Amino acid sequence: MKKILSFVLVLAMLMLGAAFAEDGKVTATGVGQGIEGDVVVQVTADATTLYDVQVLEQNETVGIGSVAVEQLPGAIVAANSIAVDGIASATVTSDAIKTAVEQALVSAGIDPAPFKVKPEAAAGERTPETLACDVLVVGAGGAGLTAAVRAKQEGATVLVLEKMPMVGGNSVKASGGMNCAGTKFQEAAGITDSGVREFVEDTMNGGHYLNDLGLVATMAINSSDAVDWLDSIGAPLPKVAATGGTVHKYLHSPEDGSPVGRYLVEKLSQEAERQGIEILLNTKATEILMADGAAVGVKAESAEHDYTINAKAVILATGGFGANFELMCSFNPSLRNAVTTNTPAATGDGILMAEAIGAATVDMEKIQLHPTVYQETSMLVSEKMRSLGSILVNQEGKRFCNDLSTRDAVSAAELEQTGGYAYIVFDQNLVDNNKSAKEYIAQGMATQADTYEELAKAIGVDEATFAETMATWNAAVAAGEDAEFGRNNGMDADLSTAPYYAIKIAPGIHHTMGGIKIDTGTEVLSTDGSVIPGLFAAGETTGGVHGGNRIGGNAVCDFVVFGRIAGANAAAYALAQDVAPAA
Repeated sequence: MKKILSFVLVLAMLMLGAAFAEDGKVTATGVGQGIEGDVVVQVTADATTLYDVQVLEQNETVGIGSVAVEQLPGAIVAANSIAVDGIASATVTSDAIKTAVEQALVSAGIDPAPFKVKPEAAAGERTPETLACDVLVVGAGGAGLTAAVRAKQEGATVLVLEKMPMVGGNSVKASGGMNCAGTKFQEAAGITDSGVREFVEDTMNGGHYLNDLGLVATMAINSSDAVDWLDSIGAPLPKVAATGGTVHKYLHSPEDGSPVGRYLVEKLSQEAERQGIEILLNTKATEILMADGAAVGVKAESAEHDYTINAKAVILATGGFGANFELMCSFNPSLRNAVTTNTPAATGDGILMAEAIGAATVDMEKIQLHPTVYQETSMLVSEKMRSLGSILVNQEGKRFCNDLSTRDAVSAAELEQTGGYAYIVFDQNLVDNNKSAKEYIAQGMATQADTYEELAKAIGVDEATFAETMATWNAAVAAGEDAEFGRNNGMDADLSTAPYYAIKIAPGIHHTMGGIKIDTGTEVLSTDGSVIPGLFAAGETTGGVHGGNRIGGNAVCDFVVFGRIAGANAAAYALAQDVAPAA
């Protein structure tokens, strides 16, 4: 009888995805919901020990979720616990893996409770280590990777520090495109009214003329060369559209509609790897080293080492401070309870280190809200959705502003609506032509219906009012004129192709316009206005480019243009240190 019961138990376990080994270990599978679908995990364990965790199936984002797939299973086994810290910036995938492991244990008949105890942090002394290079880049987001590749192209030895377990920073969250003027792609599309002058004017206007005109002009003038350079490393941006806050078509994006940040970080990472650039992950810079008034390296730390890194030039590309609520609230206390689209890495480290050695900052109080943030996960809904034709409606089912005005204007309008939120509405035609829209639907962010009335009912707005709003908008697209709010771009297609979709959104902290003060050569300026020799900065860690409000698509242009300038100039400065002075 016992043998029969044992056989039945084993059969039941096998049906649940579990198998016994001769040594008493059990192997079972479990499933968790990731960003891009199911994450299937296989676990080998007994009642007291996790022996092996493997991800069998997944389709997570390369460079984000894929990092959790690579690192978390080993961490779970090493700690013998599911309660290990997830991978920062890959929270959804981390949670999916943990859920799948717990499910596998349950299916194997193993109580998961003992494995849900948080492990104690391992105590250990860091050993000192000294490194040296020509150009040291602090931060491996878009600006840092661009600067590193460019410096290497100029013949410098390059080392990159990144405090996170992955490259990309906030840049991977850029989902729209890169604003550029006078490019070969605009010319091929017959776009002749979107040149450098218009780019400068729109950027200054969008920033309420608080921008540094020299920096804006530098960005615009060099933007076409930046696009050509990206093309040369295998990262073309051939599709061109308009973006919010402009009437011109500057926004360049990948051919397949992929989110631009993720795409560029992947291409830049591949180029850095091809060039043999070393990137130290999980390594945080803590102090800029100075000698005779010049930057000569940094101190940094990892779990294993206390680093002293000697460099002939240092580039700060550490991003903004949109995840540092203490710092943001010192300028604007009302932001304390806001959500942020920023990665946990955006804490302003580079800005604070630079200030500590006398660097000037500018526009630190200028903190941008993005109007289309999915509040449940703080995920950004790309501005490209509106540039391709979607609209915003309030809880009454009505449009309430020019949907493609500047981000600060649209955010302010949303906050005045019932509940301080709105819905972004789009149709199947837009989905068919936009990869990001497909991802939002796959992630369960969108409500879907076959008619306007059904969609209105599903999101709780008046059906007749919403249907009238949609009919009015479609008629405006057909006429080429938005009589209600004066929208004059993103009107190439109406919203008449069923099914229809709506995503509930509200403003969220998105970009910090302020940061380290630089000149047009990306040299860091001190509080007395002089250059700090050997110190350069690029990307969101700097201030002055965007003024009081950033135009969508300009951050990518900012990090590519000024990343290239920083890389080239830092390399030139560093290599000049090797040239003996003339007799």
